Amino acid sequence: MSILEKTTIAPWIMGTLSLLIVFALLVAVKSWRELKSSPYFFLRQQAAQRLQTYSLVSLLLIGVTLATAVLTLQEPVDETIRVATIANAKPVTNEIRSLVASTPSALETSETAVASQAPISTLNTDPLAERSTELLEIAYTLPEEFNQYEPSADLKESTEIGRLLFSTEIDSDYEAVNPANIFAEGNYTIYATFAYEEMQDGMVWSWVWRHEGDVVSGGNEYWNYGADGPGYIYFNPEEGFQNGDYKLEVWVNGELFTQSDMTINTAAVSAGN
Repeated sequence: MSILEKTTIAPWIMGTLSLLIVFALLVAVKSWRELKSSPYFFLRQQAAQRLQTYSLVSLLLIGVTLATAVLTLQEPVDETIRVATIANAKPVTNEIRSLVASTPSALETSETAVASQAPISTLNTDPLAERSTELLEIAYTLPEEFNQYEPSADLKESTEIGRLLFSTEIDSDYEAVNPANIFAEGNYTIYATFAYEEMQDGMVWSWVWRHEGDVVSGGNEYWNYGADGPGYIYFNPEEGFQNGDYKLEVWVNGELFTQSDMTINTAAVSAGN
């Protein structure tokens, strides 16, 4: 039963049951008085039967009323489906260098698939347009599942996470190759490269991917990658990238440091936009 149904139907049910209980009790009391006062055996027998029947009815109605009251006062069950798939994301390490070195050969083995997924769009570098877009966007908060650790190092005034650039490839210097913000649908990996300055091991950073405003992936861990350098986050959803708007947010010690948007639109890519 929904909250609205409880607030509209429950009072009527409780009222009806209460009236029935009062009626049954009155008949039971009347039957008891007839049982005690009647001089005739058959009248007393009938009164006893009525007393027994209406007493049982009264008890049954009281039980139903109590059960209805308990169900009405129960909190509604939260049936919201929550999905959060953790994506692999780490700034530059030796392990990542090996991963990047193997990426070109993986792309070469499926030239047709990569060709259909390659972005054709160019970045919108107009700062005024970006600022206008940011002002119109909803102010998101860091989801609780990606805010699980207490930092052991405080933020510095000069701590900075640079702008996020999206691409399907990165080079040996961990720079985006042909960065874009419009991509085609499909199953492939998108990299988000960034530069960082004045970070400190022990800070806590989080990354959150959203699709059409809903959280679809992310991660949360202690920072252990030094003060300065390049880094990237990569995302390859099992179901593939779907049409719509994606947003990536990067948080440090619970504060939003940078965010960027990209669009998955096969028609726009095919048209060369």
